[in-house]
Amino acid sequence: MSSPHLLLTGDRLALGVPRDEMLTEYHRWETDPGSVLGRGSRFPQTWEARADEWDRQLDDPDHVRFEVVRLKDKQAVGLTALRVDAREHRAEFTILLAPPHRGKRFGEEATRLTLDWAFHLGALRAVWLRVLEPNRAGITAFEKAGFRPTGRFRKSGHWMGQYVDEVLMDALLEDFPGPSAMVTALGS
Repeated sequence: MSSPHLLLTGDRLALGVPRDEMLTEYHRWETDPGSVLGRGSRFPQTWEARADEWDRQLDDPDHVRFEVVRLKDKQAVGLTALRVDAREHRAEFTILLAPPHRGKRFGEEATRLTLDWAFHLGALRAVWLRVLEPNRAGITAFEKAGFRPTGRFRKSGHWMGQYVDEVLMDALLEDFPGPSAMVTALGS
């Protein structure tokens, strides 16, 4: 297996280039019951469908993905993505943490690093996300990384057999809790 190619380094984590040879592991994370619950999708995606989607996304310049890597051992612990609307200079953010690495505050740092890239390199004016209302840990992590609640879709998500609200959140450059890891990386 190849070593991760790191792009932006934080305190405990870095963003790297996703690796094709990790796709089986990424699929394992995505089909974990906790991941399925968190997305509100109710059913896991088949391997074949996921592999096809991966290939389509590789050709889509507006779907930017990052592998989240733990610095101490260079182990992949998650994925983040930005689905960019280039015309509007904004993007939808998503995150997936590997099941054994949840609850360790990696979500906050991975989100912050992705926002750092989005604002300081991607020149986006806004990044938004949807999160299921019962996911209080996720909402807290997103708020600490710079997102603010902006609204909700009522009863549009699914959580433990119940229809629940999806909370809408967004972040602007002025919401970003500095300093930028990019500034540190450039030595400024």
